[in-house]
Amino acid sequence: MEKEASRVSESATAPLESVEAASPTNQHFQAIFSITGMTCSACVRAITERLETEPVVLKANVVLLASSATVDFSGEGHAGDLAELIEELGYGAVIEEVKPILDHEQKFGKGKQKAQLWKAIISMEGIMDTTTDEAIKTALQEHPSISRTSISPEEHEPRVVVEISDRKSLPEILEVINSTSGHYGAVLLDLVQVDAQTDASDQELYPRSVSVQVQGGLDERKKEQIYDALADFKGCILVDTQTLSTTNTILNIEYTPRVPNFTIRNIVVTVKSVDPLFAVNIYHPLTLEERVRLMHIRERRNIIYRVVLSVIAAIPSFIIGIALMSLVPRNNAARMYLTRPWANVSRAQWALLIIATPVYFLAADMFHRRALKELIALWRPGSSTPLFRRFYRFGSMNLLMSLGTSIAYFSSIAEIIIASQKPFVANISNSSFYFDSVVFLTMFLLIGRLIEAWSRAKTADAVTSLGQLRPTTANLCSTVRFDKANSAPIQKVPVDMIESGDVIMIAHGASPPCDGFIVDGSGSFDESSLTGESRLITKTIGDDIFSGTVNKGSPILMRVTKIVGSSMLDQIIQVVRDGQARRAPVERIGDILTSYFVPVITVISITTWILWLALGESRTLPRDWLDVESGGWPYWSLQFSVAVFIIACPCGFGLAAPTALFVGGGIAAKNGILAKGGGEAFQEASYIDIVVFDKTGTLTDGGKPAVTEIEYLQNSGSNQLDQKLLHSLVQAIEEKSNHPIASALVTYVSGKDRVKVNATFIDELPGRGMKGLFGSDEYPDSSFMVLLGNEKLLSENDVEIPDSAAETLDSWKRQGKSIVLIAIRVTDLPSSTVGDWSLQLMFAISDPIKPESIGVIKALKEQGIGVWMISGDNPTTASAVGQTVGIPPDKVIAGVLPEQKAEKIQYLQRSQAKQKQGWFSERKSGGGRATVAMVGDGVNDSPALTVADVGIAIGSGSDVAISSADFVLVSSDLSTVLVLLQLSRAVFRRIKFNFGWALVYNIIALPIAAGALYPVRSNGSHVRLDPVWASLAMALSSISVVSSSLALKTKLPLVGFRRPAIRIERS
Repeated sequence: MEKEASRVSESATAPLESVEAASPTNQHFQAIFSITGMTCSACVRAITERLETEPVVLKANVVLLASSATVDFSGEGHAGDLAELIEELGYGAVIEEVKPILDHEQKFGKGKQKAQLWKAIISMEGIMDTTTDEAIKTALQEHPSISRTSISPEEHEPRVVVEISDRKSLPEILEVINSTSGHYGAVLLDLVQVDAQTDASDQELYPRSVSVQVQGGLDERKKEQIYDALADFKGCILVDTQTLSTTNTILNIEYTPRVPNFTIRNIVVTVKSVDPLFAVNIYHPLTLEERVRLMHIRERRNIIYRVVLSVIAAIPSFIIGIALMSLVPRNNAARMYLTRPWANVSRAQWALLIIATPVYFLAADMFHRRALKELIALWRPGSSTPLFRRFYRFGSMNLLMSLGTSIAYFSSIAEIIIASQKPFVANISNSSFYFDSVVFLTMFLLIGRLIEAWSRAKTADAVTSLGQLRPTTANLCSTVRFDKANSAPIQKVPVDMIESGDVIMIAHGASPPCDGFIVDGSGSFDESSLTGESRLITKTIGDDIFSGTVNKGSPILMRVTKIVGSSMLDQIIQVVRDGQARRAPVERIGDILTSYFVPVITVISITTWILWLALGESRTLPRDWLDVESGGWPYWSLQFSVAVFIIACPCGFGLAAPTALFVGGGIAAKNGILAKGGGEAFQEASYIDIVVFDKTGTLTDGGKPAVTEIEYLQNSGSNQLDQKLLHSLVQAIEEKSNHPIASALVTYVSGKDRVKVNATFIDELPGRGMKGLFGSDEYPDSSFMVLLGNEKLLSENDVEIPDSAAETLDSWKRQGKSIVLIAIRVTDLPSSTVGDWSLQLMFAISDPIKPESIGVIKALKEQGIGVWMISGDNPTTASAVGQTVGIPPDKVIAGVLPEQKAEKIQYLQRSQAKQKQGWFSERKSGGGRATVAMVGDGVNDSPALTVADVGIAIGSGSDVAISSADFVLVSSDLSTVLVLLQLSRAVFRRIKFNFGWALVYNIIALPIAAGALYPVRSNGSHVRLDPVWASLAMALSSISVVSSSLALKTKLPLVGFRRPAIRIERS
């Protein structure tokens, strides 16, 4: 073990540096709480309002279905105080996470994206001769993605080492070697990413923090032995020596992995070497979803205990109160025994009192405790709620349930007391007692609460289902070649033990545990879980593969680039989680309705009791309506009041929107649509009038533009430059850019003859191009100022374009091609003479139109949605592309800079009228303007995506977390835009239906419960809704709303959501 530790220590020589950043005193933080006890939107409102009264709280967002709250606040150390505030309201609160709120640059860094460079080591079978050596070198140097080539003619296994800018070109490179050599078999030995500046392996530069759990007989002596063993890694590992103890078995470590010499596996082996009985694993604290799931399980368990108690009590209550009192003859011995009085109260009622009392205090206690805490919090000394407001905005569903059961129970107790004071009565009436109603009310309410809790948990399982896509183990390999993998052992390790740079095998039917790229083999992958696209995608050497997809083809070997926690699947999970926390404006309707619901129902219930009592006591009602033998009109009218309390259900209003939005977010994620904007984004997307498409990378492929035409201009004297120099200047100024057109230029000139040039400075001019100053050892007496970009850039610098060149440019534009111009000004250094600008080179770049563009635009038009295109390209080229896909020239906005795209979006918002107005539209700037969506690839569309009502970033791939869009589409397939719009409309149709159903239920149920149908006789009896059946109807109402939302997950006609079958017209 000591030898292994020594070897690792020597190989991992880069020390970790501890950097402590000063944090401002007014730094803002975000705390995430898991909350127990929330049942409806009234609970959400109470917690939100209480938190937002605190001066330190900037924003509070409480999510009912996720049982969580996200609170932004200023100053460190207030999270505990906020948790206490929530607990004061009667809810349980646990702090899940506290983190500083970072701006975009702090989160994701700033500066340009570093150019990627990959080193491929390729083995050659056989003996290499000099002729073949030179032939392979020459062939490889002509490949556009290769920047450097070297061949080591070893006797048994010659090797070719190439540095490439695009690893996806590896199959082509292997084919070039095989075809050039004639018979040598080229096999990839290794492929690693290197730094373009230092040639150092990029994958070894980033520290990793882990928590290691040590179980199995840990004591103080062994703890010190663990620290001593880890000290062998001094300089490349940081150990927190304050955390590990006999009670806390978690060891926090930070280290820099260096595959394969130094990994987390070496650290685990070192800790295990202290005591073979140790069980050492990577420790992960419970995620928010896992903790919420446990909370839901505990909540359901508590309800189940109470349901069991109430059901057990309901059986004798039914036998005594209903079967023996109503369903058997009067001369039945059991009935006669139970109707005999004791203290002027029948034995049946005494028995029912004994049964109902534990039900009231032990089963319905959850309603009483929560209602009492709500009232105490409302009326506590120092409450921030205005005094008058406490009388018209109070309570929740718990208060209604508590009042209903309490009135039934205590009114029956009061009737017993009154009856005991009366003279002896031989025949006692049971109609004035509600003990059996207490039992059945509680049972039905608890069963409804149980089903509702289960259904709510089902609506919020989108994040959980995504997390289950990742396997828990990985097949670790020590080679990147299958022929050697067959003889080398494959080690099955937990996925947490995998490092960036490891090689793992993905068998047929298996899912990659991490993100990476293929180094050997090829397979067909099912990516439907991430993108929603059902067709299999063929992957070969150099192609990216992602965790959560499934290999449906042959086994492959992959090199890991992103481990657990940083993969695209992890980013998707985080985006879905964040989106669920953002509420839609329509949810405020439910908040408003539920906030006034309890006071209104209380007034209606009291008014119902008073009205019926007044009508009865004033003898307005017929005497035969009084169907109770004791208690008179007060007890008779009380039944209507109790029924109103019980049947009223605000839960339907509170659950109408969030359940549908949660289900919609889960469906969207399964279709490769990430709702970063949450419910608000869904709401806006359901009312879209205009969709604006960016051209490059959105309507066109963007990723593979190619130079199709090139023209060198003839200049006189010193202005006539060598083509090798021109190629070098183009490559030098564009190779640091990540724009698709820059990639096309670099790819083209990389295959041409070049000379070495040195850059003094390079500036990017957004929307116009690049500018730079260069020198070259080949031309020591000259410096070259270079302009590379569009016509606007040359016009700004007074560069003349000859007539012949202008004609060529017009011809290229009419063909829909993008143009790039290169102008150069030469300075003679000895004399300091500055020459004039001269146009040297012109490129025409073709960007193929996506095959589905025409069909998608046609489908949008058929739905009545206006379609526009915006581009920084010249108007002629943009119009040509627009006409090809079906967008008329008057709806093409061309020649705009990135920041001007945002201005054009705002112009469309102001100038275009709204086609249709939604029921729940709450646009602050007025309902008359159009709702505009912007669809872009996110490269230079961020300002436009931000100002649009709905920003849609398409084809973002692994960068889903850093997009500024409301929706992020994982796939680059434009048809996903149609899926998004249809899903948004389906979700909001369901929200409207849920609100409508909740409203209709209460409008119909409340009058019936209040006795509106009592004058009607059926089978000789008056029509009345007994409180017991009212409780059943109330439970079914909230369950039906949740079930309506869950039905979206199905594919049933008119009920569920089905991905639209879109016919794509190929261009």
